[in-house]
Amino acid sequence: MKTSDAATEITRASKSNLAFAFIAMSGARRRDITTFYAFCRVIDDIADDNVRDPETKRRELARWRRSLRGEFANEPALAKPVRHLILTYPITPEMLEEIITGVEMDVDIRRYATWDELRVYCHRVASAVGLVSIEIFGYKNPQCRDYAITLGLALQMTNIIRDVTDLKADRIYLPAQDLARFHYNERDLRNHLADSRFTQLMNFEAARAEKFFADAARLLPLEDRRSMLPAEIMRSIYHALLRRMKLDNFRIFEKGYRLSKLEKSGRVTAQFLNCFLNFRRRASV
Repeated sequence: MKTSDAATEITRASKSNLAFAFIAMSGARRRDITTFYAFCRVIDDIADDNVRDPETKRRELARWRRSLRGEFANEPALAKPVRHLILTYPITPEMLEEIITGVEMDVDIRRYATWDELRVYCHRVASAVGLVSIEIFGYKNPQCRDYAITLGLALQMTNIIRDVTDLKADRIYLPAQDLARFHYNERDLRNHLADSRFTQLMNFEAARAEKFFADAARLLPLEDRRSMLPAEIMRSIYHALLRRMKLDNFRIFEKGYRLSKLEKSGRVTAQFLNCFLNFRRRASV
């Protein structure tokens, strides 16, 4: 299987909302964002693998770091096309290494004491992904970097809320400070106790995510709405997911939350329409 085919297969198999947003792209940029996403998926799978021991995970992630710097011996299969991204776009090895550092936190860290600590993790595994992605999308206004950082925080917080009960790896992402604020503890979480304290805690985390969504929408430059269309599709899908959980009073212990393909398709169409209308509006000025 060719490397490009392998990247496409990894992306398709992930069934990710991010992969769904690629419908807004075509040609070389779509191929390259698919390669980048496959890289993110591969390193994330290393950290999440329950079979590999921590030392093996660190060794494999270190191999990825060396390959990004041009050490070709025994390199991962996707290393060459990922290095091609560095040569093609304003992407540095350090930008990709920050994502590796983020997933490596999942190897070594099981708890976060404060939001400030969790924010570092969210930046590395989500905002850093956004910063690389916008270089592949292409943009004109440097403010797109702030947009990417903020949107990454919104998306990752939505993921954390949705997956709050995923304790298979003994990881709790909700900051201990937030749990204490609502007198809710780890035992309550493990016992799936969905009382008023839990609802208040989830509303608190959702409000944080909502602010990031609102800030991202405000930060997106008008002239870059077309190039950021894939990111806007992501924003629309994840924001709808967050609102669904909130309207349903966060019944996260009872059910999984996701949008259907039809709902996602509707949001893709709406974003294309918004983009077209904004273009017409700018052209008429």
